[in-house]
Amino acid sequence: MESFNLRPGEEFIELNNLIKAFGWVATGGEAKIRIDNGEVTVNGEIETRKRKKMKVGDIVEFEGQKGKVATWS
Repeated sequence: MESFNLRPGEEFIELNNLIKAFGWVATGGEAKIRIDNGEVTVNGEIETRKRKKMKVGDIVEFEGQKGKVATWS
């Protein structure tokens, strides 16, 4: 499982930006389309809100890949 670390002072990252940061999609536009199509799950449930606030502990899955949001260490 991949991990994305929020920087100090950050409380969240938007879902579309997270899957782009993981490198799972090439562009933000592709991220939005994939989310709209119901291809992304958050904490085991299909998520269609592109700008969902992903917080520490949230787990995202896309095309067999899995990642979580963590705190900066």
